[in-house]
Amino acid sequence: MPIQAGVNLRLKTALGDPTWAAAVSFAVGTLILFAYALVSRAPIPTAAMTATAPWWAWTGGLFGAFVVFSLIILAAQLGAVTMMAWILAGQFLAALILDHFGLIGFQVHQITWPRLFGVALLIIGALLVNKY
Repeated sequence: MPIQAGVNLRLKTALGDPTWAAAVSFAVGTLILFAYALVSRAPIPTAAMTATAPWWAWTGGLFGAFVVFSLIILAAQLGAVTMMAWILAGQFLAALILDHFGLIGFQVHQITWPRLFGVALLIIGALLVNKY
């Protein structure tokens, strides 16, 4: 992830805008995935298959675009280590909540004191990295 952020930050510098850098990054990734799907002969999903997905399952690309765009902005402002510390702390906090409530298809894993303590340590780590 820090390499991707750095590469996209360099692309933003070349293109002059984080939105275009994120768009180009996604376009290249999309082309590579389509090429791989064709080469690997992955079956093309049918309309019936796509209709079985809930509406919110189609928002993954939106979240991905937001993350890539945000990383381009954050990488320039925070640097790689601080950016990654906050991303990991935030991702673990979000995962703790998703697991606890069994949201979007995850199995329920209750918040326990050891799990909460582990995420708290990640947040403390992010604060330390941010300060020093």
